[in-house]
This record gives sequence, structure tokens and C-alpha cells, in this order.
Amino acid sequence: MRTGKYWAAGCAAAALWIAVPAQAAKTDVLRKTGSAFSEIAREVLPAVVFIDVETTVEVPQSRYRHPFEEFFGRGYGGQQQEPQEYHQRGQGSGFIISKDGYILTNNHVVNDADKITVTLGDGREFEAKLIGTDPKTEVALIKIEDGGDLPIIPLGDSEALEVGEWVLAAGNPFGLSQTITAGIVSAKGRDETNIAEYGNFIQTDAAINPGNSGGPLLNIDGEVIGINTAIYTRSGGYMGIGFAIPINQAVNIKDQLIKYGKVSRSVLGVYLQEVDEDLAASFGLKEKGGVLINQVVEDSAAEEAGIRGGDIVVEMNDRKVVKLQAFRNRVANTPPNSKIELKIFRNGKYIEISAITKEMEPVDGESAVVDKIYEELGVSVDSLESDAARRLGYEDLSGVIITEVEQGSAAWEAGLQPGQVVTSVNRMPIESVRDFKDALEAADGGRILFLITDGRVSRFVVVTMPDE
Repeated sequence: MRTGKYWAAGCAAAALWIAVPAQAAKTDVLRKTGSAFSEIAREVLPAVVFIDVETTVEVPQSRYRHPFEEFFGRGYGGQQQEPQEYHQRGQGSGFIISKDGYILTNNHVVNDADKITVTLGDGREFEAKLIGTDPKTEVALIKIEDGGDLPIIPLGDSEALEVGEWVLAAGNPFGLSQTITAGIVSAKGRDETNIAEYGNFIQTDAAINPGNSGGPLLNIDGEVIGINTAIYTRSGGYMGIGFAIPINQAVNIKDQLIKYGKVSRSVLGVYLQEVDEDLAASFGLKEKGGVLINQVVEDSAAEEAGIRGGDIVVEMNDRKVVKLQAFRNRVANTPPNSKIELKIFRNGKYIEISAITKEMEPVDGESAVVDKIYEELGVSVDSLESDAARRLGYEDLSGVIITEVEQGSAAWEAGLQPGQVVTSVNRMPIESVRDFKDALEAADGGRILFLITDGRVSRFVVVTMPDE
């Protein structure tokens, strides 16, 4: 009996001896991970800057304030008097990428700023110069002079990033400088966010909050793989879903801004549609995917290359084409007059076609027709993911929210008002700002039929555009 007891005690001791090293190994892994995060923080935070901007804003005076003025300011109700100017302050983040003082940040942090002040991690302050911005990707580039031996952050390769990788977000949330948070890459290639027209965002659960905009998203090697840009939130704060611009895309924009002072994009000259299972089956394609060309624009790069309506693009430069927006972004991000190789499914066969892209006109990417209609229409809109839309309880609607109506415009005459949601234009469903622009371009003036709602009641409104 004693032998049995000793044997049992010996087994327990052996189990304990095995468990302790196993637990120690796990602790050691965690300790090494924490040390890696600490090392990254020490190396990169000196080059993460606090950006303070000052902007002059004109505000019209009214005899009374309408409730929507809290969200939309000018253009809503009241009798207009002489506008007054005041100085508006804003804050954000950025990071130094070169010894001569170039700093990457977000367009919405510095655009329209009259004065940009940059504070380094060591407390030094500099007035920065705006080199250029690209609202269509939300990238901006600023520069400080005479900074001496500036700390910089190395740039990584966002194409090599994998879902599930550790990432760290650095910045100045709520004005709290030199902050770093950790998470993973939740998804890549998010192009349905409506944050930017050419969206291709990295999604992460690393905590990003107001003030983090423009700061770096870093990989475990301490390299920048993204620029923190936006969050999805119902509360105004962190909810576990943040978005960052891939650094490869940002570098392309940065290089163009430095070299040319502007951003040029390519266009193929086609109207596109995503291929679902039904479309794939009807065209004889074995699986869904790719983009269907509905129409080829006359004298376009596509027409010159021999591309036809009914073609399905399944690959571009040996990479699969899956989503329409992603394909559009890839073409747009290609330098104008570049050769691209397309694999196309046509009449049951795969063929290879080479095309030489053309520069998008006008340079800023907007259609001249849309610009003219916008001016005559006199209305500004925003995504239903905007703060104003969420605060009005429009999260469950589809469409765009009217943020401003110019007094005396066609929209004003028809009775359109800020706070209303446009759900269709000429019976075309509206899901995004891009849809709204496309619908206006298709309308090309005349009478435009809007379906609007205030969240309770929907009604049609005809806006008569002025004659030329």
C-alpha cells in the first residue's frame, strides 16, 4: 500500500514538473511579445508627430437657429445676414518619413488649413508647409524645414501584410500625445467603406480614436504599413473596427505630389458591373468573379485595345479580378499611358488583351458634367456613415444625407433641405456618394427626380435645372 501511495505521489510530482515548464514557456512568449511592442514604441514614437491646424471659417448669421444647424451650419433656414469669420482649431497625427522633413498624414487633418503646427515627440514645434493632398484617397503630405537630425519611421510593404498579423496604431487620440495600441489585421482590401473614392483599406481592431487620424499603423518589425484614417462607430469612439490606407498606395500618392504637385490617375474607359453567380452562369463562366464590361466609351483606351461590351475581365497583370471597386482602384492607381495586361472571358474562351491607359480628365478625377450639375443644383451630400447621419439616427437607411443647400439654387427652389436623405435619383438607387455622382452624370441636367426621406416619410421631389 505504501508503494502505491509513493507511486501516486510521484506521478503527481511528474505532472507538476511537466506543467510548470509549459506554463513558463507560454509566459515567456507573452513576455517576448510585450518586449517587441516596447521596442517598437521606443523606436517609432519619436517620429510620430502631433498636428495642430487652424482654419478660418465663414459662418452666416441668422435671426433664429434651426435644429439642423447644429449639424450642417450654413444653408439651412433663417434669414441670412453678413457672414462672420472665426478661427477653427483641429488636431490629428502624422509621421516623419524622411530626414528632410516630409510628413504623411490624412487629407481631412490638414486640408484647407491656414496654419499647420507640428510638434515632435521631443517637444520641438515647427510650422509645416502643405505640399499637397489627395481627397480621393485621404492622403496628405506636409513638410517641416530646418528640423535638424529628424527621427524617421521606415516604410514597409502593405502588399505583404496578412490577415491575422499583429499591428500597432500610433498617434495622438483625443490630444493625448505619443499613444500606441495593439491589435491584428482584421481584413484587407476594404473598398465598400465610402471613406474615400479610391478606398482599399486595411481593417484592424487596434484601438483608433479621434486624433489618431494620420498616424502610422505598424507591423511587428516597426515598419509603417498603413495610415490610420477612420473608424466605424455608433458612439463616436472606438468599437473595434478601424481603417488604414495601405502604405503602398500612400507612397504612390506621395511620390506624385513631390514630383508633380498633383495626382494623376489612369482610366480605361468602360462601364462595369460585378459578376454574380447568375451572370456567370448566363455567360458560361464556371464561377462568379471578375467584372463585366457593360459599355465601352468611344475613343477610350478600352476601345483602342479592342475590348468589347460583354467581355468579362478576370485578371489584370496576372492578378485575379474579384471586385469592381478593387479593379477600378488598380486601374486608377496605374500611371497614365501605362501598359496593362488583361485576361478576358469572351464567348466561352479566355483571351489576352493589352491596353494602354489614358489620363483621367479632368486631373482631379471629377467629370466636368458632374461639376457643372453640382454647381447648378446647389446641394452638398455626405455618406450615411458620417457623424451627422448617425446622430440623426440614419444608420439603417440607404442613400446619402444632404448637408448643405445653397440659397437660391435649383435644389433650394425645389424645397430640398439639409438633414434629408436622398435614396434614389431618377429611380436609380443611391447607396453612396459615388452613386449620387454617377446618377447626376447620367441625368445631365433637365428635370431630375429625387426620392427623399426624413427617416419616417418618403416623397418624390422634381428639381428643375436652369436652362443653359
